[in-house]
Amino acid sequence: MFSLLAVSWEPQLRGYVIVAIAVGVLIGGTYLVVGTNLGARLGFLVVLAGLFGWMATMGAIWWTYGIGLKGREPTWEPADPTTIVRSSDLLDDAEILIMPMQPSGDFVGDAAAASAALQSEGWLLLEDSDPRRGQAAASADEILQNQAEELASGEYISVAVYDKGGDRWPKISESLDFLAFFHEPHYSLVQISSVVPQRTEPGRAPARPVIDETAPQRYVYMLRDLGTKRQPAIFITIGSTIIFLLLCRLLHVRDLRLRENLSVDAGSSSSAKS
Repeated sequence: MFSLLAVSWEPQLRGYVIVAIAVGVLIGGTYLVVGTNLGARLGFLVVLAGLFGWMATMGAIWWTYGIGLKGREPTWEPADPTTIVRSSDLLDDAEILIMPMQPSGDFVGDAAAASAALQSEGWLLLEDSDPRRGQAAASADEILQNQAEELASGEYISVAVYDKGGDRWPKISESLDFLAFFHEPHYSLVQISSVVPQRTEPGRAPARPVIDETAPQRYVYMLRDLGTKRQPAIFITIGSTIIFLLLCRLLHVRDLRLRENLSVDAGSSSSAKS
């Protein structure tokens, strides 16, 4: 009774039991049917070869579409040497800009001059509708909450996102890039602006944030971690394919030996009759 209750209430134990029953019924049932026709040893080899052939096919599908058993998802990680740049004048010191930026002197942290300098050195300013912009801004917000103690949630907004790098090679063409296994570093730079504190009145909608033009512009510098999303599927596909080919080779060798033995037996019986 206690065992039944444990299986019913423990999800981990219930999962183990379900997998064990599925393996016993599916694989064991197939082996029972095949073994009665081919024999215990030959049936075991045939069922085992079919199992790993199916696993190789399943792993290839997982590998192609990025589904099934997956590893770490791609994420934005803090970049070196500086993740949070607290002024646009420090972009060259953080090795983000190659040439020092020339500020216009209109206000502290000239966003227009920084934007022009970044785009002149290959940084792409993402549009508001670009999904990459939202992903990078969300990751930058998480980094700011964990590393920047001077900024609290609601005291800043993301006003611009710049993207650079991430090219893949070798490519046959722009549409045929399934052989592009090598990647260049992919960087993202999120521009953060402080907002003017505003009064909140009960019962009224929050006021739209107003950028504080006198505050310095902050930047969050991030590097793309490609993760290991397809790595488990790659290992399953390659490993299962190797085992499948070895089993096929073993079955082929067995057939050759069986044919040779049958020919020898037939020759000896014919000579005995003569």
